[in-house]
Amino acid sequence: MFGIARKSPEASIKVISFGKTQPAGARFDTLSGLLHKIGSPMPVRPLHRLPEPTALRIPAGGVVLSADLAVPAGAQGIIAFAHGSGSSRHSTRNRYVAETLNGYGFATLLADLLTEEEETIDLRTRHLRFDIPMLADRLVDVAAWLQSQAQTNRFKIGWFGASTGAGAALIAAARRPQNIMAVVSRGGRPDLAADYLAKVTVPVLLIVGGNDFQVLDLNKWALARLNAQSRLEIVPNATHLFEEPGTLEAAALLAAQWFRDHLN
Repeated sequence: MFGIARKSPEASIKVISFGKTQPAGARFDTLSGLLHKIGSPMPVRPLHRLPEPTALRIPAGGVVLSADLAVPAGAQGIIAFAHGSGSSRHSTRNRYVAETLNGYGFATLLADLLTEEEETIDLRTRHLRFDIPMLADRLVDVAAWLQSQAQTNRFKIGWFGASTGAGAALIAAARRPQNIMAVVSRGGRPDLAADYLAKVTVPVLLIVGGNDFQVLDLNKWALARLNAQSRLEIVPNATHLFEEPGTLEAAALLAAQWFRDHLN
C-alpha cells in the first residue's frame, strides 16, 4: 500500500489520564496541570502576542472564498482550517483553537469552504456540506494559493479539520502532499476520506471525545488505515462538540503540540 509503514492501531491510541477518577463535567484545574497530565513540554503561557486577522478572498474551485489570515511575529508554519458541516470561519470553537495556535507561533487561515450563496442553498438542502470531494478540491486550491503568496509561501502547512472537514482535509493531504507537515482532526469524520487514508503520508492526530461513542468507533476504523506516525487521542468527558469545561482547551493544546512536533 504505497510503501507506507503501519502498526497495530492499539499502540497508537492514547487516553489522556487524569488520575484514577475524573468526575463527569469536571474542569481541568490549571493550564500547567493540563500540560502535565498530557505529558506536554509546552510552556504554560503562549509565547506570541495574538495578531489581528486580515480579511482575504481566495480563488478556489471556480469560486472565491472568504477567509481570515492571522500571522504572529516569527511564525514558522501555517495551519489552515477545514470547517465541519454547517460551520464557517466564524465558528467560536475553531477561532479558539486558531488563537491558541497563534499564541504558540503558528499563522492560521480560517476560510469558508462555501460561498455565501452556497451557504444559503445548503441551509435548505444540506447537501453541499457533505460533498467531501468538492470540499477537498477547494482545500487543494487553498494550499496552492498559500504557496503562491509572498506572505505565506515560506510556511509549511498543517491542516486542522473538524467534523466532516477532517475527511476533506485528509483527502487534500493525500492528493497534494507538497509542503504539508501534519493533519489534526477534532471530533472529525476521517472515515469520509475512505480509500485516501492509505495515501496520506504525513502524521495525523485524531482527537475524539471519550463520550462521542459513534465518532470514536469511526476514528478507530480510520486509524487502522493511516500511516504508523498517526495517533488517536481520547479526551475524557468530551462529547462531539467539545462543549464540556476544559475539553476544547485540551484539544487545542494537543493540536499545538502535534504541529510543533512535526514542524520540521
